[in-house]
Amino acid sequence: MPISPNFTSILSKDWEINFTQCTPNGSLKYTDLCNILQLTAAAHSEVGGISFSDMQKFHQAWVLSRMRVEIADLPKSGDTVTVITWINSLENSRSVRALEMHVNGKKIVGCETYWAVFNTQLRRPEALALPYEHFELFPDKRATIEGFSKININHEKEAVFEKIVYLSDLDIVNHVNNVKYLEWCMDHVEPKRILKQQVQSFEMNFMKELSLKDTVIIHESDTEDNSATTFSITKGEKTCYALQLNWKK
Repeated sequence: MPISPNFTSILSKDWEINFTQCTPNGSLKYTDLCNILQLTAAAHSEVGGISFSDMQKFHQAWVLSRMRVEIADLPKSGDTVTVITWINSLENSRSVRALEMHVNGKKIVGCETYWAVFNTQLRRPEALALPYEHFELFPDKRATIEGFSKININHEKEAVFEKIVYLSDLDIVNHVNNVKYLEWCMDHVEPKRILKQQVQSFEMNFMKELSLKDTVIIHESDTEDNSATTFSITKGEKTCYALQLNWKK
């Protein structure tokens, strides 16, 4: 699609939270939070002429490489949230995008995402084939308090689950969707910690794509002071994904 006449370099989009997106306490699931953030980023790329359908003319797609989410509160079923997004940096095959979620004018979530341009035929990164100079960049306008950090993976951590990738795990790029990794790991968190909204922030690192019928192992470990829990997903000897959940004190 051509660049929309309504295009702006900062996009604001409203979403209504419904009951299917919520946990039994009525609050938005962390996975659905990430879905809404991802859909808002996609909406901005669409009006800016660099959407999935635009990029597929060159066999390209945006894929998520890293994501940090800081949470002050979670919206509840029936709430209308406003998600605001802009681009911090965009060059060649890499882009950092910021997102914020607001309810009634109050910021409740900040998110920083790192994207790569991916050739869906060659299955490797490459430079973006479409023009993007019309996007104004905001390198100093940050959505999170902290930037990306290194997730320390303990290779001696406990293996908690073996998982086979099913068709329902795949997205339009024909690999496991980023939110599915989070879902697999969150299913092994003590439910009370989720229901009491004890997650202060979390960070994800996507290292290698997973495909249909792949068999993976989910590992879990806690820091000595129990301030954070780290999950990793491995295929054979290779780590494909890492998640760090930082707990409220």
